[in-house]
Amino acid sequence: MPSQGAANARAPVSFIPSDTPERGPEDGIALCLSGGGYRAMLFHLGALWRINELGLLPHLARISSVSAGSIVAGLLGLKWRSLSFDAAGVGAAFEAEVVAPVRALASRTIDLPAIVLGMLLPGGASARIAAAYRRHVFGRATVQALPDSPRFVINATDLQSGVLWRFMKPYSRDYRVGEIPHSTVQLARAVAASSAFPPFLSPARFTFREADYTRGSGADLQYAPYTTNVVLTDGGVYDNLGLETTWKRFRTVLVSDAAGKAQPRAKLKGNWISQSIRVEELVHAQVGTLRKRQLIASYGTNERQGAYWGIASDIANYALTDALPCPLDQTTELAKIPTRLKQLDAGVQERLIDWGYGICDAALRKHFNPALPKTTRFPFQRGV
Repeated sequence: MPSQGAANARAPVSFIPSDTPERGPEDGIALCLSGGGYRAMLFHLGALWRINELGLLPHLARISSVSAGSIVAGLLGLKWRSLSFDAAGVGAAFEAEVVAPVRALASRTIDLPAIVLGMLLPGGASARIAAAYRRHVFGRATVQALPDSPRFVINATDLQSGVLWRFMKPYSRDYRVGEIPHSTVQLARAVAASSAFPPFLSPARFTFREADYTRGSGADLQYAPYTTNVVLTDGGVYDNLGLETTWKRFRTVLVSDAAGKAQPRAKLKGNWISQSIRVEELVHAQVGTLRKRQLIASYGTNERQGAYWGIASDIANYALTDALPCPLDQTTELAKIPTRLKQLDAGVQERLIDWGYGICDAALRKHFNPALPKTTRFPFQRGV
């Protein structure tokens, strides 16, 4: 049998001093939602639509999100108590409470105005993104509006400590800096930090008091300015799939990945800024590919159970004769939509939702529970 050290080395996560991998995972189902701009937000919305139809939402123990995945996750958490779950676990109000607001946001461009105003006004672009989220999605609700169960984890990256900063209802935490119990950060600001795409929408800045932290809760950086002037960027910088807070804890991990592939570029500008952006794109893509391989390998060795589905996947690889029709040329086109918070027309929105719905259905029935009922239709008539 492989040693615990060998198992840890091939895990798709990084273990920290407080982790206890030798105890093994606990029973429970966790869902991870990646980043990828409005493309990701709508793809995940389709996946959540199918998960809801199957009555699985109330069975989730944790929902971990990064970047634009946090938009739909945060809204789902905010509206959780209003979903009107029936005896089968289906939220009857899912379309009204979650689908409609997400689609309304996807009909607005908020990134370019935020960048321009961020250069002209105090607070930077992230403050403008938070204002847009506040206006159109979350209002002034704080993380205390999230339910106790499932546990919603909105992940950002701490640029100072170099590790994850997690916004949750019980506390906000960076394991090196410390833990703030019962944080009252607005959901709009938490999601804006999680989706602070570098370099243009980053960083997101927070001011806390040292007295806000639980004494002795940080590993080695629990002192100012790490504690008092917190500087965050996109959660996908550290963990592009949102795996860190799920894979370590739970036996069953479902992963919805809407990250696009790094596309070839025949012509490149030679200036430092263009090169830096391209290098960051390639590094991010390679790290994401490695995590995905390690995740899928953990399913194969029974270290974890669950299912992975990606926006760049080929539904034919699931080898289901009754999968919904999702032609590869059409889904590849959707995967190439730029990572922006830029308005998408109604037709593209519906195609992205249908693609997330269809590939999630195939992955769940193939790898999570083959006994789940099949579906014969997409949420929207056009399909992908």
